[in-house]
Amino acid sequence: MIILASQSSGRLATLRSAGVEPLVRVSRVDEPAVLADLARSDPEAGPAEQVQALARAKAMEVAGRTDPGEAEVVVGCDSMLEIDGEVVGKPADAEQARSRWLAMRGGSGILHTGHHLVRLADGEACGQASATVVRFGVPSEQEIDAYVASGEPLWCAGAFTIDGLGGAFIEGIEGDPHAVVGISLPLLRRLLGDLGIVWTDLWRPLRADQDDRT
Repeated sequence: MIILASQSSGRLATLRSAGVEPLVRVSRVDEPAVLADLARSDPEAGPAEQVQALARAKAMEVAGRTDPGEAEVVVGCDSMLEIDGEVVGKPADAEQARSRWLAMRGGSGILHTGHHLVRLADGEACGQASATVVRFGVPSEQEIDAYVASGEPLWCAGAFTIDGLGGAFIEGIEGDPHAVVGISLPLLRRLLGDLGIVWTDLWRPLRADQDDRT
């Protein structure tokens, strides 16, 4: 059993589709404070270091208030979009989401996702950030307005999703598609292995009504 230290519905759905049913325990981390501390200690920290610092803080905070008997490991994640060397997170409001889409349509960005795992039995930890190139389509202003009005871009890093309404506006990716949703399954499997946890042992049993062969 793993604990997902995130309220992201996309990360939860990704794990569930891969056969893993995690417990969800949202972290109480002050994200601006974590980034401010990082900036003081490492003024040159880039987006990979930033998402990794946030993922680490989230996993450590949740692990600190979790009984080892509840699960084997806590998984913390965080994502940021880098466009032309600038890091962008969730848009502050609808107008910013619209402006961002007008600027990035037809271009590309790098979606950085940090992953940090803490084994609850002994506190052993490991982590790594992934990077995936996202190529954006060229939606019309009418389409952008409709997308912003849906509300979806307001809760997403970079103001887009690939697994929701925004998927039609993504022309392609270079890298792991799961990482664009917010959690890289191949990287997570490798990190779990580093902690002695076998990925397939986490698969939930298949119910009879899920077996398409019957």
